[in-house]
Amino acid sequence: MTAVFSRHFWITRGVARSMGLDLGKAVDTGALSVDRYEEMVTRCANCALVENCIEWLARPQNHASTPPPGCAISESLVRLSRLQRRR
Repeated sequence: MTAVFSRHFWITRGVARSMGLDLGKAVDTGALSVDRYEEMVTRCANCALVENCIEWLARPQNHASTPPPGCAISESLVRLSRLQRRR
């Protein structure tokens, strides 16, 4: 795993966790494919607003209902959040 990919892997997981999502569990249950997960991390790595996400993650918050504004993987995270609420 490259350093860039690793950094964005943790940012992706952090944003998801702030929304109450467990991406590992989503993969285990089939709600998220490994390929889709990799695509999300890649989109995060290519996003021009990464620093906004890092600042957003640094702010204390109990539970976020949405990712930071402009998040490149917002659609995927919101979809997973909706799936999780239905279960």
